[in-house]
Amino acid sequence: MRLILASQSKARRELLEQTGFDVDVIPSGIDEPDLAGFPDLEAALQYLALWKAYTVRDRGAGGTILACDTVSRVDGELLGKPTDRDDARRMLRLLSGSTHDVLTGWCLLRTHDGIGLVGVETTTITMRPWTDNEITSYLDSGEWEGRCGGYGLQLPRDPFVIDIQGSAANVIGVPLERVQQAIAEFPSVVESRH
Repeated sequence: MRLILASQSKARRELLEQTGFDVDVIPSGIDEPDLAGFPDLEAALQYLALWKAYTVRDRGAGGTILACDTVSRVDGELLGKPTDRDDARRMLRLLSGSTHDVLTGWCLLRTHDGIGLVGVETTTITMRPWTDNEITSYLDSGEWEGRCGGYGLQLPRDPFVIDIQGSAANVIGVPLERVQQAIAEFPSVVESRH
């Protein structure tokens, strides 16, 4: 099945392709607001996913658009993508030894009839404590760049994660199981690539 991914996330694209989707990437390019100011985080994540999907549609994309927005929540603090290396270090220190939530707002939008499905998926992660050397090595690897919370989950076995409750794919930024279920809810969405 062909999907238009409204994101330039390499990890999202790779995950979808590994699952068998034919992926076209058309980033939304929107300026994302600071979600900390929203009283209802889940509603804000769904709104952002919808906004991204409709922005891509309004640029003339046709087909099924998948848009996602992911944040980590640690002790009530929201972590998006780090602005720089120092911000990534701060985020990794917050994640170290924590149990925290990763939330992804998602939207599937079928452009030919305007039908869209939205939702939020939450995964709870428990991480072991990191040493300062491990944080520095991770920062040196560049893996923190463009990642929610400055961290990219490594599958199938992550050396820093003790426990995952929920979808591991959701931590990568695509609640894959829920997206596949949503696609099945409108089966006529299956399209051939031309």
